[in-house]
Amino acid sequence: MPGETYLAAGVNLQAAQKATESIKALASKTLQPEVLGGVGFFGGMYQLAGYRQPVLVSSTDSPGTKLKIATMMGRFDTVGIDVVNHCVNDVFTSGAKPIFFLDYIGVGHLVPEMVEALVKGVAQACQAVGCSLVGGETAELPGIYPAEGFDLAGFAVGVVEKDAILDGSTIAEGEVLLAIPSKGLHTSGYSLARKVFRLEDDPSVLDRTLPGLSGTLWDALMEPHRCYYPLLEPVLHLIKGMAHITGGGLPENVPRILPKGLGARFDTSAWEVPPIFSLIQEAGQVERDEMFRVFNMGVGMVLACAPDKTDEVRRLVPEARVVGEVVKGDEVVLR
Repeated sequence: MPGETYLAAGVNLQAAQKATESIKALASKTLQPEVLGGVGFFGGMYQLAGYRQPVLVSSTDSPGTKLKIATMMGRFDTVGIDVVNHCVNDVFTSGAKPIFFLDYIGVGHLVPEMVEALVKGVAQACQAVGCSLVGGETAELPGIYPAEGFDLAGFAVGVVEKDAILDGSTIAEGEVLLAIPSKGLHTSGYSLARKVFRLEDDPSVLDRTLPGLSGTLWDALMEPHRCYYPLLEPVLHLIKGMAHITGGGLPENVPRILPKGLGARFDTSAWEVPPIFSLIQEAGQVERDEMFRVFNMGVGMVLACAPDKTDEVRRLVPEARVVGEVVKGDEVVLR
């Protein structure tokens, strides 16, 4: 009688090798000259040069339960973009240039084609910002994840000169807050969105075109998380702080860049809220305050700058909208 095997225990080494080869090919296209050793060594190596006082800035995150919707439709080509852009935006809020990225994919049953689609999105997003995909991990973990379940997480590292760190410490009362539009939910609020649309009961609703949407509900919900680095890098010298609006919305993310004793006042009529948020609110009878606490509500990044710099910021970034101001206190007021 033959003995037990790893395959019988739920781990397919042949599939893992096939996935690894696909990942190497995709990651190799993202490598910058600073990467040493290529892809495949036990640790990714990056030679940092050209800085006087370099400060490394890191961030890790995932697309959250947006992955459940990808699984429902069997389409995995966008969530890889999500994980990179979310992490890159977080790193960039300090003024840092993203330099390398690593990913983690955990699965219950390894399907090489699915892993390749995920990493293809990761590589695509890395290439778009000149960030090297230096490594990662794909783990087949039967018993931890269900057979069709998976998780995706990412880790980004950026670099900024110490004297150029953007931390909001010089923001003062009366300064201007500008909003840069989001492209939908990005990577936050999907547990609530899935609940109000009852996707667990009837995933076919994802194929429907609902009032106000230009495409299907799937298209609106799976619109990739926008990356703000290429757009906003030219205005770093004009602003005093940036807040990436993710989970917690404006009320929880804007205070993270404000000095003690300062708050923010927003005019919510100053920007257009994408239709997907109105549909979520109506479908679940969600209170306005809850919507702003859970979702970005159409604002992906908030910039703080002195009033005399506002026109120049808007000239360089025409889509920037003046949406509020810095005020005394410690509250975020949404009018």
